[in-house]
Amino acid sequence: MHRTWRRSLQVRVVTITLVASSLLVGGFAYLVADNITEIVLDNATSDVKTRLEDGQEYASEQLSNHTTVAEQGVRATLENTVNYLAGGDPAQLGGVVVSLRVTGVAPATSPQVDIDGILTPGLEDKVRGGDIAHQFRTGDLFDKGPTKYLVYGSPVPTRLGQVELYYFVPLTRWDQIADGSRATVLATGFALVVLLGLLSGLVTRLVVNPVRVAARTAQRLSAGLLDQRMVVNGEDDLAMLASSFNQMATNLQRQIVRLEEMSRLQRRFTSDVSHELRTPLTTVRMAADLIYAERDDFDPAVTRTAELLHAELDRFEDLLTDLLEISRFDAGFAMLDAEPTDLVPVVHRVADRLESLASRCGTPLRVTVPETPVIAEVDPRRVERILRNLVGNAVEHGAGKPVAVVLAADETAVAITVRDHGVGLKPGEEKLVFNRFWRADPSRARQTGGTGLGLSISLEDARLHGGWLEAWGAPGEGAQFRLTLPARAGDRLTSSPLRLVPADAPLGGTDGLGWTVPTPVGGATAAAPPGADRPGAAADGPTPAGGPSGSADGAMDAPDAPVGTAAPDEAVEPVPGGLAAPRAPADAERSEVTS
Repeated sequence: MHRTWRRSLQVRVVTITLVASSLLVGGFAYLVADNITEIVLDNATSDVKTRLEDGQEYASEQLSNHTTVAEQGVRATLENTVNYLAGGDPAQLGGVVVSLRVTGVAPATSPQVDIDGILTPGLEDKVRGGDIAHQFRTGDLFDKGPTKYLVYGSPVPTRLGQVELYYFVPLTRWDQIADGSRATVLATGFALVVLLGLLSGLVTRLVVNPVRVAARTAQRLSAGLLDQRMVVNGEDDLAMLASSFNQMATNLQRQIVRLEEMSRLQRRFTSDVSHELRTPLTTVRMAADLIYAERDDFDPAVTRTAELLHAELDRFEDLLTDLLEISRFDAGFAMLDAEPTDLVPVVHRVADRLESLASRCGTPLRVTVPETPVIAEVDPRRVERILRNLVGNAVEHGAGKPVAVVLAADETAVAITVRDHGVGLKPGEEKLVFNRFWRADPSRARQTGGTGLGLSISLEDARLHGGWLEAWGAPGEGAQFRLTLPARAGDRLTSSPLRLVPADAPLGGTDGLGWTVPTPVGGATAAAPPGADRPGAAADGPTPAGGPSGSADGAMDAPDAPVGTAAPDEAVEPVPGGLAAPRAPADAERSEVTS
């Protein structure tokens, strides 16, 4: 019911209409029924009062011939009077009781019933005091069950002394009239509420149906069925809405087709240019290698030129290789060649290959791996390329401080973290470092030449494995990248064996969602985030690879979005290679965080 209430506009409108109309009609019916009851009682009271006045006059005439209660015939006169008064009005036959009471004489009642249970001393005192009084009493005078009576009393002026005349009029007929009126009002109100509910349901349906059709059509459009359109009926506002929706869909289809064609041409151009450059690059490479080999025989200026030519050719060749790899990802031709692989030697092999670079940069490289083999079904070539990019970036931007590479595994996943203590990342940059050709700070010293595509390719490699690639950083406190891969190819990740936010994260460090890492009182070292001592604990939110971490301790749910998708609150702009990437802020600078 709660789900229906939240999802159905028609149910909400009909329910609110029914409740509001029920309250209004119920209040109106109560007022009307109460008014009808008062009118009925007023009529009954007026009728009995009129009869009482006539009976008072008649009894006074009949008893005027007697002067004392001791006279003969007083009793007979009383009985004849009450018998006449009780049957004088045919409409009241079968229920009206009349009683005459004279001091010193037994009361005369017609019909002969016991009225002592209904006649109260309070009413008798008022009548004996000379007032005309009445009250409503309930009793059983004829053994037919409790009946409501209107009891009216009046003094009768005679020479016999204190004479009291009482009328006991049953209100059964008046109650029936009041009950019938109330039933009519309630039935009318109920019918009115039902009618309002049906009317609101009909009106809401007329409005909601086109909206539902528009929602279904929008869902089909978002699913890629760009030829879906709404049916336009009439010329009212809803028809105008359908027409405008169809026009919007047509424009979107035209724009999407144009963008898809442009993207296809861009990818094809990149791929073709990359392939076409291979032949002249090979020729230039051969000539440059020949010149570089003979550089010692040249003048110093020519020697320097040969060295620069050789270095830039290496850079150009790396860029061309990365462009070809990106074009394969964009075209969907990248294939995963997964096989059971021990990641321990892979990590050591990457560290050994980058040891010379670390020595030139003055950066100690520390590797922490388990003593036992860590087996996972991965593509070793792609995993090694990811690690080369991550470790190379950490060494280049580590500012001469140690770089730590940690490998860990659990039953479902393996994870590798690369931690440096260099310049770090500003808040929000952990989302941008995976964009192609993105730069953050041109003032950073560069010891190697990167193509600007290394982290983008690494992100695609991680996504191809069904894994996560995420970043954390704090200004001046370094950064940490975490690669998480499923232990078995095709499995869905739910957690990571290692935290994304390092244990020594300072105050002000943020994860991918911008959460601040707390610092304990009295120390500058950040406390472990909640759940940090439970590696692999599942967090609440999904996190795409390359996106923000789902929790402070780095344990995350499996991502629902594609790896490396832009955050919803970021603008998207096309980047080389045909993919969409988050647009950097207006004051963002170009970075040298590259492979």
